[in-house]
Amino acid sequence: MADGNGGGPLHADYKIWLAKNGGVFGEGLFQLLTRVAALGSIAQAAREMDMSYRAAWGKIRSAEERWGLSLIVTQVGGEMGGGAKLTPTAAELLARYRRLRETVDRFVTHSFTEVFRDWPDG
Repeated sequence: MADGNGGGPLHADYKIWLAKNGGVFGEGLFQLLTRVAALGSIAQAAREMDMSYRAAWGKIRSAEERWGLSLIVTQVGGEMGGGAKLTPTAAELLARYRRLRETVDRFVTHSFTEVFRDWPDG
């Protein structure tokens, strides 16, 4: 995917997101949900991304409301402690978004190579 580095040789850069009802699903929410899935915790996922729990939970809730679907199932306290996991719908959304990113990345890389093949420093 686009690396966003400003230096180095000429390259194509892009951002991709899904939009519905004014809500967007892009790289930030993708990374957050991926970390929640791996860590089983919204708080730990937020910490890894240098964001507050409140901001992370707000992003998730906003996406759920605007998209009309449930992304996270939480469990409070108990013997094993609390936690969070993705709903099957969220897991499928992550998988499809990942596939879309990979497809777009291959297309952009191929297109850039074709268009700028003979460009100096290209």
